[in-house]
Amino acid sequence: MSAASHGASSVEVEAKFDVDDVTPLPDWSALPGVVRVGDAEPRDLDARYVDTSDAALARAGVAVRRRHGGPDEGWHVKGPAQAGGRTERQWPLGEIADDDADPEVPPAVQDAVAPIAAPPFTPLARVRNNRTAYALLDADGGEVAEFVDDRVRALDERRGVESAWREWEVELGPAAPADDEARAAFFAAVEAAVFAAGGRHAASGSKLARALGH
Repeated sequence: MSAASHGASSVEVEAKFDVDDVTPLPDWSALPGVVRVGDAEPRDLDARYVDTSDAALARAGVAVRRRHGGPDEGWHVKGPAQAGGRTERQWPLGEIADDDADPEVPPAVQDAVAPIAAPPFTPLARVRNNRTAYALLDADGGEVAEFVDDRVRALDERRGVESAWREWEVELGPAAPADDEARAAFFAAVEAAVFAAGGRHAASGSKLARALGH
């Protein structure tokens, strides 16, 4: 099996927060190691999630999506949340003629989830996101973390229920602290900045869960 069939793998270490429509952006000046904030980068993201009819993926804590837009556009398989973060595997989109068409899960992605779920996969939710991303940079220009301001519109495709909200995420980057104590201190400073701006802990662990009313 080729490396491409396995998908590119990464681990997300992030914190999520709920905010109101008018909440001002945080002041990141007190974050350890961060000396400046990069320019705003707008991204339009459109993700379609799938699952089996009996929700085998959801029961295993796994999410499968096809996402258009952004630097990580493609098919994603996100594993269960763990203390060290959440593992994500990614494959390129390939040829998709109609963005609104029901996603057809590629064989490589089907193989990746074969131990827990088998076709047919059907639409579960659609999450559209007007994102503004900011790189939080150190003195050498390395990305300590990425901060994103998300304005989300979601559709539970099985119940026909729509929802909308705003949330923030801060995800560690390549220049992030390497040890657990330093990472804990960094996220403590993130929380302090977010709470000072008027944010609060996220009510839901993921956009998919929130779209489904969890």
